[in-house]
Amino acid sequence: MRYEAPDSLKSAVSLLAKEKGQAFVLAGGTDLIVKMKGGFLEPDLVVDIKRIKGMHEIKKSASGFRIGAAVSGVALAENAALVKAWPGVVEAANLIGSKQVQGRCTMVGNLCNGSPAADSVPALYAAGAKVAIVGPKGKRTIPVEQVPVSPGRTSLKKGEVIEAILLPAKPARSGDAYLRFIPRTEMDIAVVSAGINLTLDNKGTITAARVALGAVAPT
Repeated sequence: MRYEAPDSLKSAVSLLAKEKGQAFVLAGGTDLIVKMKGGFLEPDLVVDIKRIKGMHEIKKSASGFRIGAAVSGVALAENAALVKAWPGVVEAANLIGSKQVQGRCTMVGNLCNGSPAADSVPALYAAGAKVAIVGPKGKRTIPVEQVPVSPGRTSLKKGEVIEAILLPAKPARSGDAYLRFIPRTEMDIAVVSAGINLTLDNKGTITAARVALGAVAPT
């Protein structure tokens, strides 16, 4: 196995695109390394993106939030502006694994792992989040729900890397939340989960709603 840690997205994309064998991106590694240790994956190339500028940044603007692909669950929880704007998204991300895992795991990794029971995905779907993708043919942006295509598989093409998650600015009188049903206590995989995002008018009538269920279908 070959390990590379490029300092630019251009280099990362080039490495992934040129690799003839199995290539994987390493952000937090809480899924990838477990699969490698269990013998489920034997990569020919692992590309570590943590040294690339912007991968650890959370940026707020008038259009919303841009969350770098290597931002950990702990970093999400420590960003007061993000927690205030999108508490359901942060809550979902902070249910991934244990406290130790939270220091490493990322929402992009959770998304790209392709598990139908992923905690952060229903919340991101309900929020109307998008992902910024960089690849050999340039950049593109797609809704989060278009990334997973089946268990363990995504729509990303060879050489493509998710650069960031894009959360829109939340309208006034809006709120989001995430809840999962698990058989025991913490660190279980959801039997079913739900992400919801609602907007009310000044009379309290719901004017917009997005609801996403996890662990009940292939995606």
